[in-house]
Amino acid sequence: MSQFSPANLLELPWPMILLALTSALILGFSKAGVKGIGVLIVIAMAIVFGTKASTGILLPLLIFADVFAVSYYSRHAEWKYLWILLPWMVLGVLTGVWVGKDLPEEQFKEGFALVIIVCVLVMLWWDRRTRKIPKQWWFGAVMGLSAGFATMIGNSAGPLAIIYFLAMRLPKNNFIGTAAWLFFIVNLFKLPFHIWVWHTISIETLLVDLRLLPATLVGFGIGVWLVKRIDDAFYRRLILILTAAGAVLILLQ
Repeated sequence: MSQFSPANLLELPWPMILLALTSALILGFSKAGVKGIGVLIVIAMAIVFGTKASTGILLPLLIFADVFAVSYYSRHAEWKYLWILLPWMVLGVLTGVWVGKDLPEEQFKEGFALVIIVCVLVMLWWDRRTRKIPKQWWFGAVMGLSAGFATMIGNSAGPLAIIYFLAMRLPKNNFIGTAAWLFFIVNLFKLPFHIWVWHTISIETLLVDLRLLPATLVGFGIGVWLVKRIDDAFYRRLILILTAAGAVLILLQ
């Protein structure tokens, strides 16, 4: 998987343990509604476990956090936007499964970097536009396909989904609730491919996840507390800034 065996998290050097725990904490924080910082998790977990292997370690943690997010924000979900994105995201995931199945680590990293570059370009496009982002069917199709591919290759669909939901002008809680359901469904859909096609999820990786789960839960609690204290206008600006900054960070690693 990587230069470290994931069978026992405590066998890793302490800086790696701290990095993994911090990533799990940020993951819970992000799932509670502080979007745009997910790329930090992806970078850190890739450093600890390797690029491709980290996707299998991250996925069960993501699903665990999704359960809490869906439970807490479910009543705010806007299902009409989910039905627009989901079919295209499923197609994007299947494309990612096929492309990423037999890629060596180095080529996987190259594909991963390409996904991040696309995210950065989309963020720049969003920031420089002076007129409203189009809501035609093709916009949802492009975003859905790209996000589905990105989430399968590197659990990095966040920036693309964030841009789509912000374009729809969703209020804070509706934004979080809709995103929670979207990623819960998509992450569950990805699970069998990681287990039986990519073989990135095993008993060993699940043992790592069990040790990281408490940090994710703590992060979720902190995130819920913080989001309640942020108004809609500031939340929108914050998410855009964090998403753009995160995309740039991943290019600089």
